[in-house]
Amino acid sequence: MALDTPYRAIFCDLLTDQTLDILPLRDVQFDDFIGKSGSLSGTVPIPDKAIAERVKKVREGRTAVYLERGGDLWWGGIVWTTTLQSSGRGVLTLGIQAATFDSYASRRRIRTDITYTTPTDQLEIARRLWRELDSQNHPGAPAGEEPRRLGIAFGDETSGVLRTASWRPGDETVYLEALNQLAGLENGFEHQILVYRDPVSGARVKQLRLGWPRIITGATDLLFDRPGVILSYSFPYDATRGGTTAVARGASVNSNAAAESRPLFSSQQTATDLLVDGWPLLDLSSDHNEITDQLTLDALAGAELNQARGAVVIPEISIHLGGIVPPQLLGRVARIRITDEWYAQGLDARYRIVGVKVTPPERGRPDTADLYLEEA
Repeated sequence: MALDTPYRAIFCDLLTDQTLDILPLRDVQFDDFIGKSGSLSGTVPIPDKAIAERVKKVREGRTAVYLERGGDLWWGGIVWTTTLQSSGRGVLTLGIQAATFDSYASRRRIRTDITYTTPTDQLEIARRLWRELDSQNHPGAPAGEEPRRLGIAFGDETSGVLRTASWRPGDETVYLEALNQLAGLENGFEHQILVYRDPVSGARVKQLRLGWPRIITGATDLLFDRPGVILSYSFPYDATRGGTTAVARGASVNSNAAAESRPLFSSQQTATDLLVDGWPLLDLSSDHNEITDQLTLDALAGAELNQARGAVVIPEISIHLGGIVPPQLLGRVARIRITDEWYAQGLDARYRIVGVKVTPPERGRPDTADLYLEEA
């Protein structure tokens, strides 16, 4: 980052959260999303031996990085990749690639029995998955030392939707895949790891947010205008990614070894209202090789059709970041007002922010954010 950037890059030990150093980052971009991992990329300049010794503390897979702006944490995650590079003129840099803390669940596999035969709230099952992967004994911890873990905090959200679920050791199911499978069922939920500072202690907090049916942040709408704070916008409508019917395929079930093996599949889910409105038949299909339950496959097909009905659109606006824009944008509802040649009468619509991509200021470039939206 340039010296005039409003952001600080704080590098910490992943398992203790102890600060290792605060280092400059250049060519930074970072993003975050509801329901999937965000990313950060940047370059640490290494002008001399003293800085080199400091930068050596950044270890891939063992280091967390936070971006702080105005005392607020805007992003936090794990450094997964580093690239030491020397230019033809001998200029040294360390490139880093990081992903938000939920990416940790993509690097862990279920190796204990997790079974809910009694119907249990789906959000409690989600918390159990995270508690299990973050509370297992760390063989490297010295005797008498506190267990080493990410230290995820949990809420007490409920959905009223009861599920049964089972994951067994030996299947090597990735924790994040199990979580997404549960969240992706019809009448499912959303999840995100939120980072912020405790308002009392100032300590950094990593909290699992669960929202049913969606994550909503804040009680009032953010207002963005064009002309005004909106620099540009894009409304892409894509019928190649949407559909009017959906089928989900599961595992092969065959009790007769001599017969052909065929996968279990859901009943066809159909968006009848779209067909009546004049849409053609457009088929969606998905594979879930670990699912052996017909009702679960029906729920998955229904959820996939709900998410991709007709044409898929993910509106995007680019805005100036300023004092009016809070750090916790994901889940906020934005009121978008646009007046131009297309919207001659003016667009005035409400959208929920489901993704954020930030480009910090550098070399005269302004501090901007791309907001990815869905209808509120």
